[in-house]
Amino acid sequence: MYYYELALLKSPLDNLTYQCESKLEIGDKVLVVLQRRKNLNEAVVIKEVEKPKFVCNNIQEFTNEYYDEKMLQIAKFISQYYVCSLGEALSIYTPFQKEIIKLQEQIEFDSKIKLSPKQTEAYDFLNDKKQALLFANTGSGKTEIYIKIIEEHLNKNEQAVLLMPEISLTPQMQKRLEKVFGKSVAIWHSKITKKKKLDILQGLQEGSIKLIAGARSALFLPFNNLGVIVVDEEHDDSYKSDSKPRYHAKDLSIYMAKKFNIQLVLGSATVSSSSFNKIPYYRLSETFYDTSKNYTFDDSDSNISLKIFNKIKSTLESQNQVIIFLPTRANFKYQICTSCGKSVECPYCSVSMSLHKNDLALKCHYCGYAQQIPSTCPSCNHGVIHNLRVGTAQIEEELKEHFPNKVIKRFDRDQIKTDKQLKTVLNEFNDGKIDILVGTQMLSKGHDYHNVKLAVVLGIDSILNMNSYKSREKALSLLIQIAGRSGRKGQGEVIIQTKNEEFFQHYLCESNYQEFLDEELEFRQDFYPPFMKMAKVTFAHTNGLKVKDELDKYVKIFKNMNNIEVVGFGQSPIFKLANKFRYEVILRSTNVKALLTALHSINSSLAIIDMDTIY
Repeated sequence: MYYYELALLKSPLDNLTYQCESKLEIGDKVLVVLQRRKNLNEAVVIKEVEKPKFVCNNIQEFTNEYYDEKMLQIAKFISQYYVCSLGEALSIYTPFQKEIIKLQEQIEFDSKIKLSPKQTEAYDFLNDKKQALLFANTGSGKTEIYIKIIEEHLNKNEQAVLLMPEISLTPQMQKRLEKVFGKSVAIWHSKITKKKKLDILQGLQEGSIKLIAGARSALFLPFNNLGVIVVDEEHDDSYKSDSKPRYHAKDLSIYMAKKFNIQLVLGSATVSSSSFNKIPYYRLSETFYDTSKNYTFDDSDSNISLKIFNKIKSTLESQNQVIIFLPTRANFKYQICTSCGKSVECPYCSVSMSLHKNDLALKCHYCGYAQQIPSTCPSCNHGVIHNLRVGTAQIEEELKEHFPNKVIKRFDRDQIKTDKQLKTVLNEFNDGKIDILVGTQMLSKGHDYHNVKLAVVLGIDSILNMNSYKSREKALSLLIQIAGRSGRKGQGEVIIQTKNEEFFQHYLCESNYQEFLDEELEFRQDFYPPFMKMAKVTFAHTNGLKVKDELDKYVKIFKNMNNIEVVGFGQSPIFKLANKFRYEVILRSTNVKALLTALHSINSSLAIIDMDTIY
């Protein structure tokens, strides 16, 4: 009889010991029964152990799937760093199949792409540094550089993965990759069918598929010879998982590249401050086409002011298209002054305070400071503080009243639910069948719109005034990304509705974004990432008193720990969600080990732990 320690997939339980008459390999996937339960659970063999003193259950069934040594190593890191069980960490991986014959067919690729002298410099820099950041303006041709690097690895019979935010996985990008790599490329994301996924996995293991372009989950496929990881739009928050394990795909890419000597290329027009601070970068500001942007600011309170209406009207009259952007996050939680556009800042933290309607108060989530909702704005002393909430549907209705003969469509998560819908709307827009596209963050992702001459940005102040140390970076990055969708060739116009014209005007030019990053890093030096580690622990339960007691208990524990700072605690910005009351505590430390020790000491079924929280 053999005895094995198993990690139960998707289970928060620690590893358990089972017995088996057959000899098993480390990494084998098996099926077991948990005590007093009938269902079979998937589990992974972690190690062989001595016969324990207690009675063990039998392993019920074997599968033809396994997790290789690299998967096990990364999963162990994930469970330690992002604070989850090993079974939860392994569950994000797609295992290898044992019975697939590896054909390892070698194909030579020749993209025929000719890089400009500046692109060639960037290409050489990325190859020389092994792990590097491509800080490239919109329209500077970073995709061509990615393709050249990927091609080099594929010609060495290695595999490649190109990560993109899910909504950037456009038909356009697919066409560009297929033009060079043909059937050796596969697109991987949550909306592809189960059958398609099985075909891709088989092709990947047999060697007929060599490049996977996909959302963050593509990083966890069964690669046996991964040579390069490219993370496009590396600044994007969608690389951070919002469910357990709460990993960050970009950070894991950096870790994996260093650990297994894989080439890593991060790229963005608006690189994140953390990558800019720690990864060697090449600045590519030259663009393919001569483009010029004309920025106009509008400080009115109405959704579509006369100024905006006239801009849209003249653009449509000249047979060009318009995109209109609204942020979806945070509008209803933040209160903004109708005169100066400022939110109410915490006197101690330089971040905006959140509205708590139940308490009729504004609270800071970083230090816990609270105050009454003021009747007039503390910044300008005369403006009225009001809630701001505008949705895409409301804007679409207003536009249809103004332009009854034009085709106006929405482009947000409520409207675009499938891959087919995404392709249909983008194709219709590029074919000129849609005049105005109204959307959310989805609009800012690398879509290449041919005939857009006007981008209208509404509600950007609600991002700038979010209760987060990253609010300035998020607002500016988003604005530059959206501005980049207008006038890809020739003249483009951007009209921005904001009360904070001075801030945006100073940094909006892409060449000034680097200046912004330098100043932002200086501001964060002693308080925020990337110089300190931050974690958020949320406690949630249907019983409000129970969850408040749990929060108070742990706040007291954390305050007595060395090298840990309790930054703030209190009600979560959305206090009640799915019928559960929610409280949170934010911790920070310059000592990663101390912070992880604190997080691993939490033994509460009410706790949701988020290491390297992005909010």
